[in-house]
Amino acid sequence: MSLQNSKSANPKVGFVSLGCPKALVDSERILTQLKVEGYDLVPSYDDADVVVVNTCGFIDSAVAESLDAIGEAMAENGKVIVTGCLGKREDVIREAHPGVLSISGPQDYASVMGAVHHALPPRHDPFVDLVPRRAVDTGSDIGVKLTPKHYAYLKISEGCNHRCSFCIIPSMRGDLVSRPVDQVLREAEKLAMGGVKELLVISQDTSAYGVDLRYAEREWRGKAYQTRMKALCEGLSELGLWTRLHYVYPYPHVDDVIPLMAEGRLLPYLDIPFQHASPRILRLMKRPGAVDKTLERIQRWRDTCPEITIRSTFIVGFPGETDAEFESLLDFLEEAQLDRVGAFAYSPVEGAKANDLPDPVPEEVKQERLARFMELQADISTAKLEAKVGTTQRCLVDALDGELAIARSMADAPEIDGLVQIQNGFEAGLRPGEFVDVAIMGSDEHDLYGEVAFED
Repeated sequence: MSLQNSKSANPKVGFVSLGCPKALVDSERILTQLKVEGYDLVPSYDDADVVVVNTCGFIDSAVAESLDAIGEAMAENGKVIVTGCLGKREDVIREAHPGVLSISGPQDYASVMGAVHHALPPRHDPFVDLVPRRAVDTGSDIGVKLTPKHYAYLKISEGCNHRCSFCIIPSMRGDLVSRPVDQVLREAEKLAMGGVKELLVISQDTSAYGVDLRYAEREWRGKAYQTRMKALCEGLSELGLWTRLHYVYPYPHVDDVIPLMAEGRLLPYLDIPFQHASPRILRLMKRPGAVDKTLERIQRWRDTCPEITIRSTFIVGFPGETDAEFESLLDFLEEAQLDRVGAFAYSPVEGAKANDLPDPVPEEVKQERLARFMELQADISTAKLEAKVGTTQRCLVDALDGELAIARSMADAPEIDGLVQIQNGFEAGLRPGEFVDVAIMGSDEHDLYGEVAFED
């Protein structure tokens, strides 16, 4: 827990934020409302009058981490309000920590604020109490950010209409609820005015954006835009920022945004979770299963935009996965030559339909398959990064570390991808949030190394 401190007499709230970027955006909205209502955000349990813990509950390890965080807050402070995905499983929280003050689910900002008000009433200020306060649940205004100043997550929808058999997100976050496109574009515009250089578009299913609103048209900057992924990307491209797409479900209309990448209007980067390559396993997962068409599409994307970076995630050891089906996954990986890949050994999640499937894979087999999968991908990643040695890459500086500047190229999303270490970054006077061209001189399995490419 590390937030700004205050010596004022205002009521003080500590905050612990766990989970994915979507949960981080929820935390930002709650923190913004706390600030608006006169609460101070403090960096330690000792300074806090009450502590809010925003939890994750997607997989068992996340549940354990959330329960541990709640337990630590209870031990160190004693007044704890719990929200987030694990809040949907109140019985689990109450069994472990019966003394928590309140429990609410994700995006339930009103319940969080109500619990804070009950435990810690806001300080009365006659000069501002009559001023209308921002409605936090709109998400349309910019307030407290938990990311560095130069990049921000832009959440375009909540929930998901899919029922993947390994996933319980819909039971926690509900069905798809898209934000109107003009609201998203106004938020992005304000972020740009505030110094943001990179937008990371997130949702549970970015490809499905607007389907629940029947792609309704809204106006922004005097032009009509549909509430649809491509139209949103066209609008965001007007801001001149790096715009990076995450959590893109492999619908056919994903093809429509690739030309925007080729034109330089959208970062040539696609985060698209394929999950597996066996048609039978994909059907058991309730995921799209046309693997041959997937490989054809990847090739078409590269033909249209040769610079495209494709990131994906996979699950190995799914119930019923045979040796032959795992080998087909390795064959897919070899042929697809994806740039960035994450993989997980299947782990049963309470409430997931996949738990009822027959023929579970033994744990030792799952781990052996995961190791083989990641070894192959490491070879692919190493070769792809080696191919960039001798090129010049446009990079965004994240931080300084001694003589080095730590940056990311267009192929690197924060936290999940690699880095570009600029050897003469301090000497060149680089600062976080600056763009710079870097001459790439070396590479390893994950990262690139180079120097500022000075003009002759």
